[in-house]
Amino acid sequence: MSILVVVAAAAVAVSVPLLWWSVAAGVRASVRSVDRSALMGTATPLDLRAATLQRSAHERAVRPLVGWLARGARRLTPIAWVEALERRITLAGRPAGWPIERVLVAKLALAAATIAVGLLAFAEQRTGFGLALWAGTILLAYFAPDLLLYSRGQERQEAIGRELPDRLDQMTIAVEAGLGFEAAMARAGRTGTGPLSDELVRTMQELQVGVPRNRALRNLADRVENEDLRHFVLAVLQAEDYGIPIADILRTQAAEQRVKRRQRAEEHALKIPVKIVFPLVLCILPTLLIVILGPAFIQISRSLFGPGGL
Repeated sequence: MSILVVVAAAAVAVSVPLLWWSVAAGVRASVRSVDRSALMGTATPLDLRAATLQRSAHERAVRPLVGWLARGARRLTPIAWVEALERRITLAGRPAGWPIERVLVAKLALAAATIAVGLLAFAEQRTGFGLALWAGTILLAYFAPDLLLYSRGQERQEAIGRELPDRLDQMTIAVEAGLGFEAAMARAGRTGTGPLSDELVRTMQELQVGVPRNRALRNLADRVENEDLRHFVLAVLQAEDYGIPIADILRTQAAEQRVKRRQRAEEHALKIPVKIVFPLVLCILPTLLIVILGPAFIQISRSLFGPGGL
């Protein structure tokens, strides 16, 4: 492979993180949309060209380019894939640095960079194995953001499951102290930290803007793929329909969630011996056999075949 191809491949590999950094970077310079004369109270009109030039390069060049690429990526991506990606972003907590437009652009940029590097790498010599490896790398690069979002979503769901019993205990204590269900939920969301507290705060915001309680609770269950939280929401909705005291429901659900959390911990502890078997058999036992039986094998070989038998 010539030095020109290596330099070109390195340039493409370096340009990908630079592109991602430029897309992910926020606006570093404040936008001065009002002229100083207007701030001082004068009637001097605002110079549109000067105001445009005062904007950062990120807003003038990168953001329109990203928007154009995102619209193109939406047209090229099937609707079902876009909806699945939006669902993964929702389960991941809608991180500020991962809007769907940026994810779509990142998928296309990674796939294009992998294609460019592959073209440069296989320009002189092409083999079946190399082409198969190249195709697999392209697919891996294209779906890498999906895998990252899926992993973050799984971690978030597990964190919500661990946090749920504590939040139910707080809500139970607040309701038994005289607060209403919505006030208890708001207090549990404000005093707690974690993804479940954020979801409770968002549910309270929906209630404050006029969303009915049953609809807001169902939205909470839809945003979080956690069976324990879904059972809690269904129990609260059934309590409202049948007139069951909410304090009894909270107390029962809190006790049940504590039992489930303890059972999950015991289940993970019981899985540890099974998980240790594979590294024990593949890594530790061969080393012990070599250390223990190696000298004996050498002595037997020398006694049978002489010093030159090895």
